[in-house]
Amino acid sequence: MNELSLGVVFRPQSPPERLREVALAAEASGVSQLWLWEDCFLEGGLTAAAAALAWTERLQVGVGLLPVPLRNPALAAMEIATLARLFPGRFLPGLGHGVLDWMAQVGARVPSPMTLLREHTAAVRDLLHGRTVDVDGRFVHLDGVALDWPPREVPPLLIGARGPKTVRLAGEIADGVILDSGVTAAQVREARAQAEEGRAAAGRTDAFRTVVYVEVDTTTAGLQARVDECAQQLAAAGADTVVFQATAAAPDPEPLLEACGRAAPVPR
Repeated sequence: MNELSLGVVFRPQSPPERLREVALAAEASGVSQLWLWEDCFLEGGLTAAAAALAWTERLQVGVGLLPVPLRNPALAAMEIATLARLFPGRFLPGLGHGVLDWMAQVGARVPSPMTLLREHTAAVRDLLHGRTVDVDGRFVHLDGVALDWPPREVPPLLIGARGPKTVRLAGEIADGVILDSGVTAAQVREARAQAEEGRAAAGRTDAFRTVVYVEVDTTTAGLQARVDECAQQLAAAGADTVVFQATAAAPDPEPLLEACGRAAPVPR
């Protein structure tokens, strides 16, 4: 039986120069995953991921998520493929709409975010799998594009989702879904069902991951019990990975690293 994977977020409210010590602490704690964000206008997700991967040996590093309006899909695929080849099996990329107000602020907001996410994700996934991509979509235009260095071990391409349409899209075209903090166990079950609808519509039977974020106030008592309880409940609801994040007011991830490192294995 598989075990639930636990991760911790390095929030970009912490200065980037703290990332090295946090990445090393994460690896020492036994936590399997460290997750990063690319929130405007704080820290670059791919830059931080490359550094965290280089500083560690076993730790998986995820970015949840990379806003698709900010990057051409060919560039996104090149960056992801490079990290996947340098650190096989250790990079977990996530794509998503991004915060629409931020996308408007930088002049990148599009009139149909769902169409862009569909076109972008499909193109990136095809490129990572070594395919030559010809597409003339509403937002994505690639003419005979193929990666010279596709990854030997293709990382799972995840989609960050909140609404049911985006969750279904993840099931249809991605390798997993990232559910934002605040969801209940019942909502995780519902999201799993929605993703399966998308997978069924696409005729997919391959592996699919469900990553669930949980925000925890690390300054209150009972942190260990909270971590253990959330892990058990969300695993029972169908989560493959539970990623704990501290609050923006108290973003230090080290208390969560300690708690997750002490957590008992949770079967799923």
